[in-house]
Amino acid sequence: MPAFNFPGLKPGDRWCLCALRWKEAQEAGVAPPVVLAATHASTLEYVSLDELKQHAFEN
Repeated sequence: MPAFNFPGLKPGDRWCLCALRWKEAQEAGVAPPVVLAATHASTLEYVSLDELKQHAFEN
């Protein structure tokens, strides 16, 4: 967004995604990788730990 001097995301960038949008993407087969250590425990109200582990980002 030029108005905010933000050129957009590029490969390798990380961003926050709410649990419900992540679940929606997972159900559509396009869930992004998850950094488990940066994921809030309340996410488990919407998504199981096993589901998150299946998409865990490995450094």
